[in-house]
Amino acid sequence: MAKKQYAFYPGCSSQKGASASNFVTSIGLVCDKLEIQLNEIPDWNCCGASIGYGEGGELPRLALSARNLALAEQNFPGQDMVSGCPACWLASRETAERLNQHSELMAETNHALKEAGLKLKGTVKPRHIVEVLVEDVGFSKMKQEVIKPLRDLKIAGYVGCQTNRPFGIAGESFENPKYLDKMIETVGAEAVTDFDQKVTCCGGALAFSEPDKAQKQIRDIVESAYDHGAEMIVTPCQLCQANVEIYQSEINQKQGTKFAMPVLYYSQLMTVAYGGNVKQAGLDGHLIQPKKLQEIAG
Repeated sequence: MAKKQYAFYPGCSSQKGASASNFVTSIGLVCDKLEIQLNEIPDWNCCGASIGYGEGGELPRLALSARNLALAEQNFPGQDMVSGCPACWLASRETAERLNQHSELMAETNHALKEAGLKLKGTVKPRHIVEVLVEDVGFSKMKQEVIKPLRDLKIAGYVGCQTNRPFGIAGESFENPKYLDKMIETVGAEAVTDFDQKVTCCGGALAFSEPDKAQKQIRDIVESAYDHGAEMIVTPCQLCQANVEIYQSEINQKQGTKFAMPVLYYSQLMTVAYGGNVKQAGLDGHLIQPKKLQEIAG
């Protein structure tokens, strides 16, 4: 069977060697098993993410993502542009919707892109890779490929805010989305379905500018996971993964807690369940080692 083809926009944090490189590592085996081919967009650039909203103005911010969309159209016509990072997905999707709805803004953006020899037609659809897994592949197919069920693992599915608002996954509740719990269950693990921090913000970039506020958010997330008996937290968001894992040690030092909760990507669970080893799942790239999952991976 021919693989489903998608233009792939990795984003800065997800590229090889960056802070979320274990996501890119683990999604490779998952896509292979599910007959998905991600075609990396050549010469892609940063989407701007949150920094794009600071002082630069609307046109430069939109032009950053528009360039990636135009490159996807040019190199992989007819393919949806898939992002692994929620911030990249939001920036790309907002850009596509704004420009397709406002012809004058599209013209101004294309005037800017002309300097790079590009023109955006507005035909490419930006999507998050979770959308592809849930909507194009489906839970049944995801479960069908499991050869090593992750039994006896209890996991808190932390969706976070950017994968859920303002767009989210089709048909899901903004207050209590179920898709991540279902993905956890498809690989044989137990999802903490009453995890009350599922869609709260991890503090995002406030981790740098106002660390006390961000760490309050992170503490609430980790404590809730412990309170509900979870052995690890799983998320679809690169920033959530980094913040919730990295700052546990600082919270321990400041507040006398003893947090050591592993924080992983859903793709790492799937890779192990599909028969991948520690290296293929990127499990060797964590500050807080997911020892139980490493043991299952062998």
